[in-house]
Amino acid sequence: MDLDVFVSAHRAEWQRLEQLLGRGRRLTGEEADELVALYQRTATHLSLIQSSAPDPMLTGRLTQLVARARATVTGTRRSSWRDAARFFTTSFPAAVYLSRRWWVPAALLSTVLGAVIGWWIAAHPEVQAAIGAPAALREMTQPGGGYETYYSSHPAASFAAQVWTNNAKAAAMCLVLGAFLGLPVLWILFQNMLNLGVGIGLMSSAGRLDTFLGLILPHGLLELTAVFVAAGTGLRLGWTVIDPGPRTRRTALAEQGRAALGMAVGLTVVLFVSGLIEAFVTPSGLPTWARIGIGVLAEGAFLAYVFVLGRRAARAGETGDVERSDLTAARPVAA
Repeated sequence: MDLDVFVSAHRAEWQRLEQLLGRGRRLTGEEADELVALYQRTATHLSLIQSSAPDPMLTGRLTQLVARARATVTGTRRSSWRDAARFFTTSFPAAVYLSRRWWVPAALLSTVLGAVIGWWIAAHPEVQAAIGAPAALREMTQPGGGYETYYSSHPAASFAAQVWTNNAKAAAMCLVLGAFLGLPVLWILFQNMLNLGVGIGLMSSAGRLDTFLGLILPHGLLELTAVFVAAGTGLRLGWTVIDPGPRTRRTALAEQGRAALGMAVGLTVVLFVSGLIEAFVTPSGLPTWARIGIGVLAEGAFLAYVFVLGRRAARAGETGDVERSDLTAARPVAA
């Protein structure tokens, strides 16, 4: 393509578009239609120049012109409470539901791994000896020991904030590091299950497994579910790098990345609820059955939220990505 000839042929159209944009909202109906047509043609011109005869100065000028025109044609969109309501009633539960084929198996396999580690530690005194000295292990597992006092070691409000921050960081790491083929996510899951398995094994060997479960289950059900969802989403993102499907890898990663970003926001709220339970319910004087019951109710509410509300939203076409009107067109539309 002869760039000079192309510019000479279309310069008048670009100047007319700039003139119409300079008038703001003071356009007649015919002028508004003309602006839309010129915007579409200029977007096509920009695409042709970028692919056939890239010129930095001309590309920069037309990019700015197309961006101004698009903002004028589509209007400026502001976030509102409607967006927040839509996110929590459709986008987030749909995204969690659609990733269930990743996080549900991750949850099941991780739970089995944690139980196996706990059994192995409880059944082998030599493994317990490798973890710590007998006196240190007794201090951790005895009534009033480290495992029990941990949940009341700080004021409830500050403890809730600390727990929330740590868990949100772990979930964010699963989501972000998933792009590295999911391998760091598997390591994070293993570390979580190792810590859980050590607690199960040591308290079981001391004959106090029921006490340990009474401390873990109230908040752990919801907390671990959030971590499993984050891990499943990270693994799904990692698999997208390997197999993007019919889409280009860039497009597939962009879609999954936006969904993962929204997932991070939603899981932050879920982990905040879990942190409140861990700070105010777990160390409370409520009977064990009541504390566990609160944890089961919270877990059941989240699962119902995902598998009822999320499934309904997914069947309606929701994917967890941003609204189509907020997406930039993959290719400019020709006039």
